[in-house]
Amino acid sequence: MKKIILFLLISFSLSAQIKGVVVDENNIPIPYVNIWIENENIGSTSEDDGSFKIDLKDENKNLVFSAIGYKKEVSKFKEKIVLEKQIYKLEDVVIQTSKQTKEIEIGDSKKIHHTQLSGDKPWIYGKLFSYEANYSETSFLKSIIFFTNSRKEEAKIKIRIYEVKDSIPTDDILYEDLIVTVKKGMRKNKIDVSKYKIMFPKNGLIVGLEWLIIDYNKYYFDYKDGKSEKSLVNYAPDLVINYSDIENSYRFSGGKWKKNKLIFFKTKNKNPWDNKVMVPAINLVLTN
Repeated sequence: MKKIILFLLISFSLSAQIKGVVVDENNIPIPYVNIWIENENIGSTSEDDGSFKIDLKDENKNLVFSAIGYKKEVSKFKEKIVLEKQIYKLEDVVIQTSKQTKEIEIGDSKKIHHTQLSGDKPWIYGKLFSYEANYSETSFLKSIIFFTNSRKEEAKIKIRIYEVKDSIPTDDILYEDLIVTVKKGMRKNKIDVSKYKIMFPKNGLIVGLEWLIIDYNKYYFDYKDGKSEKSLVNYAPDLVINYSDIENSYRFSGGKWKKNKLIFFKTKNKNPWDNKVMVPAINLVLTN
């Protein structure tokens, strides 16, 4: 099959970069913080040591800092950003033990050579999994499967799992970062999440893949524009996408969630994406 690489959602900035660091209240660096310029499509991610770089033309603009386990911070640029830890109020729960004697795979995603690039922004690409009655016999989330085509060996990506309200992602179900690495090339990645003992919510859940705009993931994407060759900064891994008849995928950009809509084309040549929704190739394994 002909390889297709999609540039949708990608924009590149040429403005000057500023540098800072994100720490907690004990001055400990916080890695992999999602950072955006408020109401703009310019973003970044903090490195392992909490440092970050971001394109900022106007220092009067607010920056939005978001990390699992911390309160969201909206502020003007400062060389040191301090995030306050989030205190979670846990509701009364009934503890159940997972037997893991039965499992099913849901999601119908498959490996195809159609991929989505990150560009230079910390997008989150999410897929909705609605609840079905037959999941009652396999109500625990055991594994997350997703497909990638990475230009870098051991590229890092963050997995997010969200509650759903009115068909929109809301709160993180996990209270800690889930950072995984993927191998170079076209890969099927299967991540065991059974230790979190997540029961499939009746409202459904959304699994998101968050690109990390860190130096280790950086590579240059070469392509032809007419007769001239160009090179753009991109961040691994590229995500394999599938196409759906229903609007079951989302993207987080500019600090906001947006639902991916059906794309209607009137073309002579029929393409697999005509009148379809782009969906990240994600499946779930459920167990009892």
